[in-house]
Amino acid sequence: MTADVHSIDFNAAHRSAIYHLTEVGIARICHEVNRAYCESLGDHSQPPWEEAPEWQRDSAVEGVRAHLEQPRSPAKSHELWLKLKQADGWRWGLKKDASKKTHPCMVPFDQLPQTQRAKDYLFAAVVACFRAARPDKGVDF
Repeated sequence: MTADVHSIDFNAAHRSAIYHLTEVGIARICHEVNRAYCESLGDHSQPPWEEAPEWQRDSAVEGVRAHLEQPRSPAKSHELWLKLKQADGWRWGLKKDASKKTHPCMVPFDQLPQTQRAKDYLFAAVVACFRAARPDKGVDF
C-alpha cells in the first residue's frame, strides 16, 4: 500500500531531518530528479547516485553549494557549471565522454536545446526548495 503524500504527517522530527539535509543529500536528490527527467526523454544513460562516478557527484555537490550560498537563475547556474568544467579540462564535444572530457552542453545557456535548459531549471528549483525550508526562513511543511 502506498502512502498518500498529502496525508504524511511532517512532525518535528521529519522537519528537523529535512532542515538538516546535507549538501550531499540535496545533490543526490538533484541528481535523481535529473536522472528521472532524462529517462522521461528516453535517455537511460544516467546511473543512480550510488553508481555515478565521483566527478559527477562532486559536480552536483558544487552546484548545490553555489545555489545555497546565493540563488542563481538557470542561466547563471549553467554558467557556473561551464566554468567548473572548463577548469577541470572539459571542452565541447558531440558526445558526453568522461574519459575525453567532452560534453555537448559546453556552450552558452542560450545555445542549449530546451530539453537541456530544463535540467538547469529543475536543479535550481530543487535547491531553492531546500534553501527556503531552512529554519531561519520560518518555513513549515
